[in-house]
Amino acid sequence: MRIALDAMGTDHAPSSEVEGAMLAVQADGALNVLLVGDEEAIGAHLRPHAANDRISVVHAPDRITSGDSLASALRRRPRSSMSVGLRLHASREADAFVSAGPTGAVMAASLLALGALSGVARPTVATVLPTAQGATLLADAGANIECKPHHLGQFARLGAVYMQDLHGVANPRVGLLNVGSEATKGTEMVQEAHRLLAASGLNFVGNVEGRDIIHWACDVLVCDGFAGNVLLKCYESVAGFLVENLRSRLNPQQLDSEIDEVFRVFDYEEYGGAPLLGVDGVSVICHGGSSARAIGAALGAAARAVRSGMVAHVARDLSAAE
Repeated sequence: MRIALDAMGTDHAPSSEVEGAMLAVQADGALNVLLVGDEEAIGAHLRPHAANDRISVVHAPDRITSGDSLASALRRRPRSSMSVGLRLHASREADAFVSAGPTGAVMAASLLALGALSGVARPTVATVLPTAQGATLLADAGANIECKPHHLGQFARLGAVYMQDLHGVANPRVGLLNVGSEATKGTEMVQEAHRLLAASGLNFVGNVEGRDIIHWACDVLVCDGFAGNVLLKCYESVAGFLVENLRSRLNPQQLDSEIDEVFRVFDYEEYGGAPLLGVDGVSVICHGGSSARAIGAALGAAARAVRSGMVAHVARDLSAAE
């Protein structure tokens, strides 16, 4: 299996990508990583490591950064690491693509290079929220700020397949993010989404309030990207705040290991990246600040998605629903 990794995406590129690729191939003996980016810069970070024939470099002299205009960057930089990596995936020279570049750019470039699956109105960026007992997939996490009810219905189907194939959840519970548990709560759009989900044939458990997420109220949580992104950023900030607050009050020499173990469940590096669901391929989007460990985890998630046949599973599920 070959995965194209945008080696120029993180804030510390290509260091995090090179180290992450090393971790991934060590963990998976059947994985090959194509490091896409500036050959000289990547080579400088590869040299200290022992040669590994499962890691190769594909030269791409340009990169897309968060300061670039999205439309012009995709149009004027066809030799960027992101564009080259996605073309490798689109041409089947790579089985999946991973990038820590700007989320909007990865999403737009993935849609342009891979296309949307038949029946998908809008692909969704989904991300895992750790909970007290298991993982909950949040869809949408910020890609689609304004949504219609049928968009949320599609997010639910895409997310359900992802949780089945990558997390082994046989019949994922789908919840709708809302301000109350009653079906009549929320905006007109959310109320109509509730009616659609209740009739969808999915394992719909109804509305889920913000306070219930941490208690693993559902396996897939659907909402528009505005609410999802606010929830995600708040979620990510809580664990770090609590850890620092505790360490400022307690003796870190005695409590470091206990604190780390308690809050490890909130560590995004355990999951690595957010899949872009609904495109005709496997595209995983990582944090710009991703460490080598997070990049390695994202490569592992991409490999599992390929092996599970997730994209074909999504296509079959959407076709059956239609």
